[in-house]
Amino acid sequence: MTAIRAVDRGRASRLLVLVAVAILLAVVLVALSGTAAHAEVTPDDGEGVTIDINGIDGGPSGSILTLLGITLLSVAPALLLMMTSFTKIFVVLAMTRNALSLPTIPPNQVLAGLSLFLSLFIMWPVLTEINTLAVQPYIDGALTFTQAVDVGQAPLREWMLHYTREEDLALMTRMAGQDNPEDAASVPMYTLIPAFMISELRAAFIIGFVIFVPFLVIDLVVAAALMSMGMMMLPPVMISLPFKILLFILVDGWGLIIKALLESYGGVG
Repeated sequence: MTAIRAVDRGRASRLLVLVAVAILLAVVLVALSGTAAHAEVTPDDGEGVTIDINGIDGGPSGSILTLLGITLLSVAPALLLMMTSFTKIFVVLAMTRNALSLPTIPPNQVLAGLSLFLSLFIMWPVLTEINTLAVQPYIDGALTFTQAVDVGQAPLREWMLHYTREEDLALMTRMAGQDNPEDAASVPMYTLIPAFMISELRAAFIIGFVIFVPFLVIDLVVAAALMSMGMMMLPPVMISLPFKILLFILVDGWGLIIKALLESYGGVG
């Protein structure tokens, strides 16, 4: 029962972190709309009213940007999990914590926060390109919403394809009953996103396996030593934990893991 409650608290903590990120993104988008005009309600020739969604300068009105911000609030957690490096980073950090036999230290809030900012560091060039090509032109009225979505997804699509295995993409394409795409631009997002997530999980588990091996050796050595001394009732984890932490500190474990994660995405933000 205690373990179930701990898992529930962990899930609730991750959910709160994702909701906070979504709120932050929505606030930023709404703040960008401060210079835009409000939507105007004008009488129609018939019996209804007409709502002007464009501002005076031809860009989207403040009300429309507010609506988009609320929409972003609802989908941002899913986008953060499915279309960025967040999933891989969080899984690797969680497996590292389990390898150290510390199921709750660092807490989920710390791991989620570190994963979030590392994802922001990794995705910054892509986000900057999306802002330059799609967000700012849409706010300025140079692009419609549909055009902004089409233009903005191109950098993200290219980034996701770069880190998606062809085998995973072929699997999702085959399961969808589609023909092989002719080029990267013809890959639909509803097959690219799950293929990308599968590739990220595979890469995360490979890194996690490499992290587990040295700590597993320590557990085996400690367990064998306790058996030879007849201390079969003493939990090996209690003895091996200080040695695991000491080894992790001596080799600068956090630095090595973060470096490996960043280098797996090119090493620069």
